[in-house]
Amino acid sequence: MDLTAFSVRTDLAVEAHNLASPSGQAIPGVQTSVQDLGGIRVSKIDITSQEGSRALGKLPGHYITLEVPALRNKDSKLQNRVATVFASEFEAFLAKLNIHPMAKVLLIGLGNWNVTPDALGPMVVENVTVTRHYFELMPGNVRQGYRPVSAVAPGVLGITGIETSEIVHGIVEKSRPDLVIAIDALASRSLERVNTTIQIADTGIHPGSGIGNKRKGLTIDTLGVPVIAIGVPTVVYASTIVNSAFDLMHAQFQRETAHTGQILGMLANMQEQERLQLVREVLGPLGHDLLVTPKEVDEFIEDIANIIASGLNAGLHEAIDASNVSAYTH
Repeated sequence: MDLTAFSVRTDLAVEAHNLASPSGQAIPGVQTSVQDLGGIRVSKIDITSQEGSRALGKLPGHYITLEVPALRNKDSKLQNRVATVFASEFEAFLAKLNIHPMAKVLLIGLGNWNVTPDALGPMVVENVTVTRHYFELMPGNVRQGYRPVSAVAPGVLGITGIETSEIVHGIVEKSRPDLVIAIDALASRSLERVNTTIQIADTGIHPGSGIGNKRKGLTIDTLGVPVIAIGVPTVVYASTIVNSAFDLMHAQFQRETAHTGQILGMLANMQEQERLQLVREVLGPLGHDLLVTPKEVDEFIEDIANIIASGLNAGLHEAIDASNVSAYTH
């Protein structure tokens, strides 16, 4: 199945998998597992071959997705649980990639701090525990269980006039970390996943890809060190919303009447990909295929940034207990 039409609409491997395998059948070169931890759905997708990569439209690698729809309720206890699960999964992810407990880590908060849906990266960087300067200036006073961690929010091309990849490459060249972790806002094809889903991947990241801006990627090939990408979908395209509305109307009409085909006409029998392409062709020339985010995004983005920062602190530093993480300690 050709997923090219969806390439800039979803950055989530779990959504790409659902598109490639709607009925849940196995895909060659793709291994999946799902675990429900009391309202926190943890999905793991390993793409092990080029065949699986082509099927999903994603690079070969390991992907972990945490889906927590109830985060919209702003339950502080749930947020702390999500931070704890994220910390545990991230720590296991580092072990899977054979990252040494004392490996030097550079956190990159991608995005524009002046645009709320794009401010996830800078917000996470603001709340993480940085320790590299202690190792440089007073190594004898650093407590056991901490590793050298540095963090930076390099801004975006429109603010700095410099490609983000160039800034990061210069920092990596000078500071020589063993691992780069890039945090960025993503795009989803599902309104339900906006601000409620966290993805971890070891395939690197392309800044701006979620909104269709093709920039030079931050990957092991471009930086020379492993790159872990952490992302949260904060926006969805208007065309995706319209397309989803057709699905909802179709389901509603089927419940209410036997004349669904007459009401919706050809739309009732069109494949999802064909219908989405039609919606894009209608909205595109009018300039109406907008990027949409919930009106409460300022509250959501702060909560999810605190969750990720808390989880990273516990996942990176053994001295911080990953089983008892609070999303409000920063």
